[in-house]
Amino acid sequence: MITVSEAVNNRQSVRAFTKKQVSNEILESLIYKSSRSPSGGNLQPWRIFIINGNSMKRFLEFQDKWKGTDTPEYPIYPAKLKEPYRTSRFEVGEQLYGSIGIERSDSQARVDQMLKNFTFFGAPAALFCFVDRQMNQPQWSDLGMFLQTFMLLAQEEGIDTCAQESWSLRQKMVSEFVEADSDLMLFCGMAIGYRDVSSPLNNYKTNRRPVYSWCKIIDK
Repeated sequence: MITVSEAVNNRQSVRAFTKKQVSNEILESLIYKSSRSPSGGNLQPWRIFIINGNSMKRFLEFQDKWKGTDTPEYPIYPAKLKEPYRTSRFEVGEQLYGSIGIERSDSQARVDQMLKNFTFFGAPAALFCFVDRQMNQPQWSDLGMFLQTFMLLAQEEGIDTCAQESWSLRQKMVSEFVEADSDLMLFCGMAIGYRDVSSPLNNYKTNRRPVYSWCKIIDK
C-alpha cells in the first residue's frame, strides 16, 4: 500500500498507455471512494460518465462518424497569460514535445500529438466529468477536488490517469454520446489505464516553481 505522499509524487499526466484493461469493479470502487471528496454545502456537483471496454470502442467509432459542429463552452487558458504562468506553460510544452523529438518548428507533428488526446492516448477506459450549468466557480473547485481524489486513489490501485480539459472542445459530441441532460456542461475528460513505461512521453517530470515564489508564511 502506498502512502498519500507517494501517490501525489507518482501521479502524472500519462500520455501513453498499455492495452491492459481496467475492470469495471475497480472503476466503481474508485468512484465510490472519490465521492467522499470535499464539497461545499455537500452539493456534490460532479456528474460522471465512464466508458470502458465495448463502450470505449463504440465511443471512438461514434466520434469518427459524428458530423456535427462543436464549440467550447469555456476557454481552457486565459487569452493572454502573464508571467510566470506563460513561461510555465511554454516549458511544459517543450518538455512534452521534446521527449519524443518533435521540434518547435514542426507544427504538424505537434498537432498530430495533440489530437491523440481524442483517443485518450490509447487508454482502455475513461471518464467524463460534467457539472450543472447552474453552478459557479466554487463548485468548479469541487470538481477539481473530486478529480484529484480519484487520481490519487487510482495510484493506490497502480492505475494511471491523464485529466483532459481538451475534451471541452468536443463537448456537444460527448454529451450526445453519453446522453447527458441539457442542463449539464462538460468540464473535462480523463484517460484511465496502465502507463507504458517504455514511452518517453511518460519519462519526464514537470518542474514546479520554488515554494517561496508563491507561498508566504506569516508567522507574526
